[in-house]
Amino acid sequence: MTHDLRTPLTSVRMVLERGRDEATRHDQIQTVFEQAIGGLDRSLNAITGLLRIAEIDQNRRLAGFADISLTEFVRAAGELYEPLAEQKGVALIVEANDEIIAWGDRDLLLEAISNLVDNAVKYTPRGGRVELRLCRTGNDDVVRIIDTGPGIPEAERDLVTRRFYRSERTRRAAPGLGLGLSLVHAIIKLHGFRFTILPGPGCVVQISLARASSRCSSLKPD
Repeated sequence: MTHDLRTPLTSVRMVLERGRDEATRHDQIQTVFEQAIGGLDRSLNAITGLLRIAEIDQNRRLAGFADISLTEFVRAAGELYEPLAEQKGVALIVEANDEIIAWGDRDLLLEAISNLVDNAVKYTPRGGRVELRLCRTGNDDVVRIIDTGPGIPEAERDLVTRRFYRSERTRRAAPGLGLGLSLVHAIIKLHGFRFTILPGPGCVVQISLARASSRCSSLKPD
């Protein structure tokens, strides 16, 4: 973890040192500033992510628990990422017909679901498809995200929830810190739900909660 925090700061230092020794024109100095700011932003994002994970791990957010609508969250996440999916040329399909009420922290669960949809859209190539579904499977209620991206190899499915871990596939596909799934895992663990990465093709991830910890209505929204 120390190495992962030190790397972007070391890069910033190198950029500034090189700029001090070599930059003479205004455009060169401007480029140095932009690169340095980018490196500092990555470091700040990493620190912010780690602080949020630590807060969640220490169960400081339990006071925010209440009855919340998973149906509302799934639809909200779909609406939030529909413009990005359209811009990328990715079809985003949302299905959340049954009203399912769960006990949890509204902001944290919305963040977890949004994070998973963001990953799915980000790593799905143009012309692909992302499905966001709220469904019932056996005795569980499930939020499932399916995409036609490169997927996560079986050998890495337990590793990707570790802090700063990024597979070679995701490193090549898009920039990132390797904290997104760690944050999702911490949120799901806090709620006593289960986070699972299923076999593809593509990537299939789901949040599962036992029916006893949620209340389902057979009434469908108007």
